[in-house]
Amino acid sequence: MTLTKRDLVLRICEDTDLVQQHVFDIVQRTFDHIIKALAQGEKVELRNFGIFEVRVRKARMGRNPSAPGIEVPIPERSVVKFKAGRKMRLGVRKLTSKPAAKPPTQPPKA
Repeated sequence: MTLTKRDLVLRICEDTDLVQQHVFDIVQRTFDHIIKALAQGEKVELRNFGIFEVRVRKARMGRNPSAPGIEVPIPERSVVKFKAGRKMRLGVRKLTSKPAAKPPTQPPKA
């Protein structure tokens, strides 16, 4: 399942009894401020959630998948990196801590 912006708005409305349009405006403005800060090269730190920051990827040589023998220059570019906060890391880690189902064992062949 994917959590969309609409799902987020609906869940906040249920928790707070606020009007959907008001919650949507707040969520959208929050995202707009994060985008604006990142576009200005600022780091965005949300405690217990994570850190967004802009990093510059160096220029490098790549390969064209259509013609693997030809190298193509890939220019330097800025990318957004996200580092999950402690609370998020611990919550996600719980997904893998559940014991996996053991495959059925077959009796030895005689």
